[in-house]
Amino acid sequence: MLPTLGSHLFSIAIGLVVGSFVNVLIARLPHDESIVSPGSRCPHCRKPIAWFDNIPVVSYLALGGRCRMCRASISVRYPVVELLVALLFLMARIRYGWDAVVLLRDWPLLAAMVAIVFIDIDHRIIPDSLSLGGIAMGLATSWAVPGLGILSSLLGAGLGYGVFFLFGWAYEKWTGREGLGGGDVKLLGMFGAFFGPSALLTILLISSITGSVVGLGYGWLSRKSNVMKLAIPFGPFLVAGGLYYYFLGELGWLLFSTPT
Repeated sequence: MLPTLGSHLFSIAIGLVVGSFVNVLIARLPHDESIVSPGSRCPHCRKPIAWFDNIPVVSYLALGGRCRMCRASISVRYPVVELLVALLFLMARIRYGWDAVVLLRDWPLLAAMVAIVFIDIDHRIIPDSLSLGGIAMGLATSWAVPGLGILSSLLGAGLGYGVFFLFGWAYEKWTGREGLGGGDVKLLGMFGAFFGPSALLTILLISSITGSVVGLGYGWLSRKSNVMKLAIPFGPFLVAGGLYYYFLGELGWLLFSTPT
């Protein structure tokens, strides 16, 4: 009981710390700012944040969600991101056990996925440092994943990037509207590198379903007449598909299985 509880608490603690760093990625990558220097600072008065005011979640609660220096309100998104990363780290630990692949491959992937969601929501972009860097990491670590390997990882990255790039290009030529954006295609390449080619169908199915539901719901609530033209970023839905596959596996059996 205690070792299990201790590993859960460790996963949460590391997730909170990494979540704090993910907040840095979200704030700085879209503006091509260094993620190393300067240190953490208030987004309003730009004053450095002391270490005791930079403890994930705890400092936010202790300060009442305000900067100690200027008393400006700090977005609740900061502790939300930290808690979300901690939850995903804990879920990965419970789902896959405790080994180097989870720590050194899966946790960085999950952190990058959280950063991608919020950056795409805010700026409608997916930074190459996350998507292309993720492709490189997926390929470099593929040997450590049972049943994957470098060849399957390469094929997945190639299909995710190449095939869907051509699909997006053809769709734009045919309709005059952008289909999958360049960032979305690179993100699919990243998932292909991490999970292999068979994962792409599941990821696209889940992302399409969730994207359609959210898009139609948003169109109804906002009374938009043409929901097809709503500017809703697709990256978060691709991440939803990636998370589904990571934790639950393939969806293809629902489509291709035969009744007994």
